[in-house]
Amino acid sequence: MKTVYHAANSRGNADHGWLKSRHTFSFAHYYDPTRVHFGALRVINDDFVEGGMGFGTHPHDNMEIISIPLSGDLAHKDSMGNGSVIRHGDIQVMSAGTGITHSEMNPNPDKPVQFLQIWVFPNKRDVEPRYQQITIANTQKPNDFQQILSPNPEDEGVWIHQDAWFSLAKFDKGVTKNYVLHNASNGVYAFVIKGNANIGGIELNQRDGLGLWDTDSIDIIATSDAEVLLMEVPMAVE
Repeated sequence: MKTVYHAANSRGNADHGWLKSRHTFSFAHYYDPTRVHFGALRVINDDFVEGGMGFGTHPHDNMEIISIPLSGDLAHKDSMGNGSVIRHGDIQVMSAGTGITHSEMNPNPDKPVQFLQIWVFPNKRDVEPRYQQITIANTQKPNDFQQILSPNPEDEGVWIHQDAWFSLAKFDKGVTKNYVLHNASNGVYAFVIKGNANIGGIELNQRDGLGLWDTDSIDIIATSDAEVLLMEVPMAVE
């Protein structure tokens, strides 16, 4: 098994006043040639947006964009006519495909919103843009993996144009679980949202990240109460 470790405090930092963001991979003005992507996983941005502020209308194309709110609310509007609010316990995906514009705003003037924005390279270019939003809190599995994303529309969670599987897990201290990859040629990027966990024999703290590949399964031990996001993606990107 091969690994790459990214400590929380090693991430890129952007402070625009209304927006505070930490970048696991190179993004905007932050560039590190050793941290451009992990296989098909291109962006993990840990965003904090002040009340009433947000990202005005801007374009995307040929990228799968996933938003996972951690606290607060996030209002979405796009050029396909979608308008909605996502909250903690929801997940949103937007396949930008041939091109789309959208905005993401904090609709609450007195309450910040914190969310993860994740980009994945698609396995098909120039697809028809699409939007999907679901509530994942209803299917939460205590001390187990909860699939929240896959390549299959009929599976649990949202789906994207990539052979990728995302799972959330909330573990009590001391719980040990083994994650088996759907495809042994894939890799897994583990991101610790809360708490501490030993993943693949490496101790991780809150907001640390760890990429693992050349393995068909991964052991996870919660060394405190912990919430972990696992992102299984192809390591080869065309």
